[in-house]
Amino acid sequence: MHRPTSGKAAAKPTVGSEGRPASATPTGSPPATAPATPTPQANNPLHGLTLEAILSTLVEKYGWEGLAGRIPVKCFMSDPSLKSSLTFLRRTPWAREKVEKLYLGRLRRGR
Repeated sequence: MHRPTSGKAAAKPTVGSEGRPASATPTGSPPATAPATPTPQANNPLHGLTLEAILSTLVEKYGWEGLAGRIPVKCFMSDPSLKSSLTFLRRTPWAREKVEKLYLGRLRRGR
């Protein structure tokens, strides 16, 4: 569909003498600060932990065989390595979620 134009030109914003829009804050006044809000990660026990740290802890605790028994994915069962497992977990959200849940369960039990 084609809309006919009204013939009126679009209004241009007014520009102050310094090249900024007239509504811009003058140089002398301080910038407005946003109200303090809690960080969205405040209650996330995984905040600050890398996937590598999580996986290394689980491998240390359960070993590759133990991990494969708890989370049956090929990267834990067939010639497992930290590098290949990290690559797989970064590309596979459902598997990463299972690893994170296992880690969180380990934290809750205090083991």
